[in-house]
Amino acid sequence: MNVDRVAALARELLIEMGEDPSREGLQKTPERFARAMQFLTQGYSQNLDTIVNDAIFQAESNNMIIMRDIELYSLCEHHVLPFFGRAHVGYIAQNKVIGLSKIARIVDYYAQRLQIQERLTAQIARSIMSYTGAEGVGVVLECRHLCTMMRGVEKQTSVMTTSSVLGSFHDDEITRQEFLQLINRNIR
Repeated sequence: MNVDRVAALARELLIEMGEDPSREGLQKTPERFARAMQFLTQGYSQNLDTIVNDAIFQAESNNMIIMRDIELYSLCEHHVLPFFGRAHVGYIAQNKVIGLSKIARIVDYYAQRLQIQERLTAQIARSIMSYTGAEGVGVVLECRHLCTMMRGVEKQTSVMTTSSVLGSFHDDEITRQEFLQLINRNIR
């Protein structure tokens, strides 16, 4: 991202909105906005193989592994407004496990770009499946969208839930139910 170009565009946007970018409170806003956008969309400039960094390990057991309540922050591609919430990711290992921090990093990798929650859910699931060769993968996202809270329908307490289930999580109802029961334990 060209931070200087984005700052210049933000300055123009402030003018179009009727603001004076030279007033005291806004003098550095275009640059701050550009740096914020660079951070919030860093998923575009990263490489997933580098993030996973060979953190795939041989494992004797083929258990269900779940990481719950992974906070996520993203920007909706329709309004460039934030949505935020939690991801719950589970998979059944087939002699390989992925480093725990890598699951959270995969969530961030896809969340840090302009997104829709439905696609984000599927991207996370496909990546976990691809890197682990899992028997099955389940991903559930629960998010609040500022585009529905601050504008439009203005529904302050609405939460969108999406799921993507692959392999045995899709094909076997008992496996899917076990995953859903485990992620719903003690959810706030």
